Amino acid sequence: MKKLLVTCIVIILFDTAFSQTAINPATIDIVRDSFGVPHIFAKTDAEVAYGLAWAQAEDDFKSMQEVILPAKNLMAAVQGKKGAAGDYAFALFRCREITEEKWNTLTPAFLKLIAGYVQGINDYAKKHPAEILHKKIFPVTEKEYIASSVFALTIFNGAGNALQRIFENNEWEAPELNKKGSNSVAVSASKTTTGEAYLLVNAHQPNTGPQAFYEAHICSEEGLNVTGGLLAGGPCILHGVNENLGWAHTVNYCDRMDEYQLEMNPANALQYKFDGQWLNLEVKTITLKIKGIPFKVKRKIYWSKYGATMKNKQGFFSIRLGANMKIAVLDQWYQMNKAKDFTEFYAALSRQELSMFNIMYADRNDTIFFINNALMPVRDTSAAYHWKMTVPGNTSKTLWTQFRPEKDLPQYINPKSGFLFNTNHSPFLATAAADNLKASSFSKTDGWETNQLNRSVRFLELFPQNEKLSYQKFKQIKFDMQLPADMQYPYQADTMFLLNAADYPSLSNLITTFKNWNRRGDADNKGAAIFLLTYEHLKKELNGQPPRKITKAEAVETFEYVKNYMLQYFGSTDVKLGDIQKLVRGNKEWPLGGLPDMLSPQWTEPIENGRLKSVGGDGLIMFVRFAKNQLPKIETVNMYGASAKPGNKHFDDQVEMYLHHQTKPMTLDKATVYKNAERIYHPQ
Repeated sequence: MKKLLVTCIVIILFDTAFSQTAINPATIDIVRDSFGVPHIFAKTDAEVAYGLAWAQAEDDFKSMQEVILPAKNLMAAVQGKKGAAGDYAFALFRCREITEEKWNTLTPAFLKLIAGYVQGINDYAKKHPAEILHKKIFPVTEKEYIASSVFALTIFNGAGNALQRIFENNEWEAPELNKKGSNSVAVSASKTTTGEAYLLVNAHQPNTGPQAFYEAHICSEEGLNVTGGLLAGGPCILHGVNENLGWAHTVNYCDRMDEYQLEMNPANALQYKFDGQWLNLEVKTITLKIKGIPFKVKRKIYWSKYGATMKNKQGFFSIRLGANMKIAVLDQWYQMNKAKDFTEFYAALSRQELSMFNIMYADRNDTIFFINNALMPVRDTSAAYHWKMTVPGNTSKTLWTQFRPEKDLPQYINPKSGFLFNTNHSPFLATAAADNLKASSFSKTDGWETNQLNRSVRFLELFPQNEKLSYQKFKQIKFDMQLPADMQYPYQADTMFLLNAADYPSLSNLITTFKNWNRRGDADNKGAAIFLLTYEHLKKELNGQPPRKITKAEAVETFEYVKNYMLQYFGSTDVKLGDIQKLVRGNKEWPLGGLPDMLSPQWTEPIENGRLKSVGGDGLIMFVRFAKNQLPKIETVNMYGASAKPGNKHFDDQVEMYLHHQTKPMTLDKATVYKNAERIYHPQ
C-alpha cells in the first residue's frame, strides 16, 4: 500500500510539472527494425530528439538516469559510498556554475533540440515511475542535463583519475596507455577495389552501462538523417554516418590536463602564493546524502586560479583542463550530425567545444581526414617545466589561458597513400611512412603520443599498401585475432618463450604449448589461454613499474601461477581460451575469443569458478562504404543487442552474429526502414 501511495504521488507531481507539453508525441514515429534498433522520424529535430530519448529509455533507462545523478547531487544517495566521489567531483569542477556562465554559447537550434530531448526523458519518467532510481531525479531541466555532459567529458578527460591520485598522495605523471583502446580507418575510393571510400567505426567501450554505445537512426525534415552510436544521454549521434559523410572517434592520450602543487602560506592555511602575493583559496561546503548512512556528510571543496583544488597530506593541488571550461560539446556534435560536406564538418570542429578524441572521417566526395583533436593548452616554453608531472602552482608562467586553434593540431587530409587509421597510437604513425607527419613539427609541451600498439603494428602488417583493398579484406582486418610478430605489451613475456621445457618437468606441458603458440586469440586456442592468464597476472604483479621484459625467475613464477590456476579451477592444464573467457549476457554464456590490444579485443573481469567475462571490447561496429550520388552502404553489429532489459528478444540477438563476425544491413532510406519495420509506434 505504501509503495502504491508513493507511485501515485510521483505521478501527481509529474502531471503538475508537465501539464503544458511543447511536443506532441503523436507527431513522432519510432520504427523498430528486426533487430530492435530504433529509427526515429519526425518533422523537426526537436521532435526527433524527444523520440530518441524515449526509445533509449525503453531500452536502458537506468543508464540514462545514472548520467543525470551528479547534476542532482544524487549519486551517493543512489549508489552509496562509491557514488559520493561523483557528487563531490561534480561540485569540485563547478559543472553547474560553468553551465550557467556559458549558457549563451549554445545555439538556438540546439536549445530547441535539448528542450525536446529533456521533455522526452521527463515524459518517459512520468509514464514509468516504477523505473525511477530516486524520487528526486525528475523532472530534469535543460541546464542540469547540459551540466551532466560537462561533468561526463571532464571525467572522460582523466580528471577523475587525477583526483584519485591526489587522494592517494601519489606523485602524478601522465599514465601509460592502457590496452582498451578503439579502432578507426578511412580509405580513399582510389585505394579500394570497389571504387568506394571506406570507413570503420569501432570504439572499444564498456559493454554495459552509461559508457556503452547504443545504436540508433534519427531523421527529421530539417536536414537530420544520421545513424550510428551514442552513449546514454546523447541527444544525437556521437559517431556514425549521415547521407554524405561519416566519422569515428578513438580516445587520445595527448597531454590535455595539468596538475599544480600550490605553495601555501605558513601563517594562513587557506592562502597560496601567486606571483609573489598571497591569495585566498575559494572555499565552499557541500552536503552529501549517502545511501546507507543515516546522517548527511559535509565536505569542503576548494578553487584556485588554476581551477579545482583538493587537499591531501602533501598539501593543496589544483587540476586544470579545458573540459570544464566549455559547455557546447553536444551542440558541436549536433552540427557534425547535420554537416553536408567536409567544409561544414570542419567548421563544426573549429568551434573547439569537443575537448578530446581522435576523429576519423570519410565522405561521398572521396575526402578522407584524421585529426588528433584536443583542447590543447598553449603552455609557456621559456622555463623547463615537466608538464606531464606536477608543476609549480605559484606563478602565472604555469597558468595557461588559451588553447591551440584546430588548424595547429596534428591532422591529415587525403594523403597520397589513400588511407588513414588510428588505434589510440601516435598521430605521427597514421598512414604510410612517406606521408606521416613529423613529431618534431609539433611542440613537445603538448605531449602528443609517439607510441605504437599491438593493433597499430598488426594493422600495418595486414593492410595492402601496394595494392587496392577489397571490402572483404577491410572487414577481415577489423575482426583479426592475430597478435603481431613483435608484441607491444608493456610487460614483455618474451622470456617465457625461451625456457627449456626439459628443465622444468612439472611445467613442461605448459611451456611447450606456449612456445608453440601461434599468437592467435581464437576461443579454441590453448596458447591464448596461457597468455591471457599471464597477461592478467603480470598486469597485477608489475603494476606501477616501467615497461620491461620479465626476468627468468618471473617467467617460471608466472608458469607456476598459470598451472595452479588451471588445476584449481579446471582440473587440467589442457585448457582453451574459451574455457576461461566468456561472453556473458544474462544467464547465458558463450566461449569467447579475443585478447587485450588485438584488433578484435576483449578485456575481462573475474566471475565464479575461475572464469573471466568480457566487460569491454568491440561494442558497436560499423562498416561504411561511400559512392558518389548514392546513400552510403552501412553494415553494423552490436556485441549484445539493442535492449539492456533481460527478457527482451533483442537483449542478446546479435551475440551469435558478433561471435561469427557477421553484420546486419542498416539504411538511411526512410522508405526501406518503414517497409522492413518490425514495429511502428508513437512514444506514449
